[in-house]
Amino acid sequence: MKDRDIHACMRLLKQEVRRWKEPVVGVVAKASCDPFQILISTILSLRTRDQTTAEASERLFQLATSPAVMEKLSARRIERAIYPVGFYRTKARHIREICRDLLGRYQGHVPDNIPELLTLNGVGRKTANLVVTLGFRKPGICVDIHVHRISNRWGYIRTRSPAESEQALRDKLPKVYWIAYNDLLVPFGQNICTPISPRCSECKLRRYCDRVGVTVSR
Repeated sequence: MKDRDIHACMRLLKQEVRRWKEPVVGVVAKASCDPFQILISTILSLRTRDQTTAEASERLFQLATSPAVMEKLSARRIERAIYPVGFYRTKARHIREICRDLLGRYQGHVPDNIPELLTLNGVGRKTANLVVTLGFRKPGICVDIHVHRISNRWGYIRTRSPAESEQALRDKLPKVYWIAYNDLLVPFGQNICTPISPRCSECKLRRYCDRVGVTVSR
């Protein structure tokens, strides 16, 4: 992919994603615009299917929607609400620790910058970037497995890990696309540009793609 092709790709992706379900964290962001709910939903979403995350988030937020109320819930009650998300016991513990931290250090407010978010237990760069972009509408690039894989498959960047991809994209991707990049590439990666045997014959972006590492496709 030539650097200038990113503009055409982003235009096409905005049209294509209308066919698919929006990632659950984006749905939460539109429904509540609450950084705390976005933070908790993102934590629940890690290694968990979107439908499972959506249902678990709804059950949990029926019990509490603020750090002050959620911190009073027992770990067991949170576990029951969020089961069967992946690593639900660990996530329940992290949620309670995050609530205590937010109350103790930030007067119950979610910090609006990545360095401070990363000090919260269980929060990694993907989660921090999603909270910053979706919760505060500040520039950030959330890099998950889909963003890392597709950006490299296109030949737009050449990196070995999501952490390297985030830095490479910060250096290269026009800032106007930062917030939307994850929201567009995740459903594209789930439905067309899949990890194994991507649907290249159906892809509207194939003329721009270098197909790096693709040996079998549909």
